[in-house]
Amino acid sequence: MAVEFTITQRQRLRELGASIDDRKIFSTVEERESEFSRISAHYHSQGRKAIRNMLEDPERHPLAQLEETLAQALVREGFIEVKTPTIISRSTLEKMGIGRDHPLHEQVFWIDEKRGLRPMLAPNLYFLMRHLKRSAKGPLRLFEIGTCYRKESRGSNHLEDFTMLNLVELDPENDPTEQLHHHISTVMDAVGLDYELKTCQSEVYVHTTDVEVNGVEVASAAVGPHMLDHAHGIKDPWAGVGFGLERLLLVKCEADNIKKVGRSLIYLRGVRLDI
Repeated sequence: MAVEFTITQRQRLRELGASIDDRKIFSTVEERESEFSRISAHYHSQGRKAIRNMLEDPERHPLAQLEETLAQALVREGFIEVKTPTIISRSTLEKMGIGRDHPLHEQVFWIDEKRGLRPMLAPNLYFLMRHLKRSAKGPLRLFEIGTCYRKESRGSNHLEDFTMLNLVELDPENDPTEQLHHHISTVMDAVGLDYELKTCQSEVYVHTTDVEVNGVEVASAAVGPHMLDHAHGIKDPWAGVGFGLERLLLVKCEADNIKKVGRSLIYLRGVRLDI
C-alpha cells in the first residue's frame, strides 16, 4: 500500500516553509518518517538561521514598511493622512446600511450595545469629508491606514484583525472613475504589482470595482454619488478605494498563508518562531 505524508505532517512542513510535493509516495511508514524528520530538521535549521539574521540586522516589519511606502506615495499625490478612532458607534455603522439584519452586523466585534470595533474605515472618512469640505475649495483627498476587525471565516486569506488603506477624493476635477483608476495605479505601482480590475457585487456599496492580483482580491473600490451619501451629508461626487495591506503582502511575498505576513505571535517575516 502506498504511504504518503499525513495531513498533520504536510501542515507542519508548510508552516516551516517547505514546498511539499503532494504526489510523493513512500514504500513504508519508516521511509516516510525518516523523510519527514530530514526535511523538518533542515527547515528548523534554516528558520533559526533566519531568526539570528533578523536579530543581527534589524529592520522594520514588512507591514510597517508597506504602510510607509504607501503613505509617502499618497502624500506626494496631494492626499492628507488622517487617524480616526478604532471604536465606532452603532449609529455610524447604521448610516452605512449595516443594521441588525445586515450580514456584516454579525461580523462586528461588539463592545456593548452601542459600540464596536470598526470593521472598515469608510464611515469615519465620510464624517471627516463632511466637516473638512466646509474649509476646502476644490478636490479634497484623504487617506487612512489602520487596523479593522471582523469575525472572518477561517482560511489562508483571512484575518480577524487586518490593516486597511482607505483613500477617497471628494469633488474631483476630472471624472470620478478616471480618478479612481489613477489612484489605484498610484498604490499598485508603489507596491510593484500588476493587477486586474473586475466589477463585483458588494453587501455595502452594491456595485464595486475590485482589484485582483493572480485571482486574489486586494482592494475594493467605488464612486459616488451613491445612495449612502445622503445619510452622511455628502452631495459632491467622489472616488474611493480600500486596500487590504496583508493581502498585498501575501501576493507580493508569494506567501501561502496570510498569517505569515500579518500581526502574529507565531510568525516574523514569514519565519515560524515556535520551532
